[in-house]
Amino acid sequence: MSPLAVVREGREKGLHVIAVCDHNSAENVAATRRAAENTGLAVIGGIEISSREEVHVLGLFRDGPALESAQQIVLENLVGENEPQTFGEQLVMNERDEVVGHNSRLLIGATELSLEDVVGTIHRLGGVAIAAHVDRPSFSVISQLGFIPSGVGFDGAEVCSEERPTLPEGLAVVRSSDAHRPGEIGSRHTLFLVERPTASEIGMALHRMEGRRVLT
Repeated sequence: MSPLAVVREGREKGLHVIAVCDHNSAENVAATRRAAENTGLAVIGGIEISSREEVHVLGLFRDGPALESAQQIVLENLVGENEPQTFGEQLVMNERDEVVGHNSRLLIGATELSLEDVVGTIHRLGGVAIAAHVDRPSFSVISQLGFIPSGVGFDGAEVCSEERPTLPEGLAVVRSSDAHRPGEIGSRHTLFLVERPTASEIGMALHRMEGRRVLT
């Protein structure tokens, strides 16, 4: 899942916008954005945060500073060191797919932030909070808690399969691939009616604000 591979696959699948949301890390977002320059593919910066309950939440952010702030908060609340022989190398790359660093933190682990804290942090930084892969049997809010708490304040729920689970009324659904390999990119997608391919516009679409909306 190098920057060039992600961009190439997104273009080949005919996507107009993708969101890069690595586990507890945003270190490869900027490189992917640079790799996508002048290709017609927009890249939204995000991060998939694992809460204390091991619920995965997608945070999409409007700009780099907000994303960097989210990354810093995650790292301040993430314990453990990565074991490359067990979990693999955690590479930081540039837009030419050259390795420029390694992350030694245990990115596969859970933070010490509660689910409410995760969603609250995303919103405080002006981001969009989406319950990740709610139809998966692990690390989703439904698999971990058994239901979607009404007071958490998700902006939407991500569904990755053809089947749609029972969700709270009014909660917008985003269909996406949750891709972990290049070939999985674009296996699911969502059509949005928005003015620009940005996190802010997608947030407006999820809440049906000012004519924006989710089409499929």
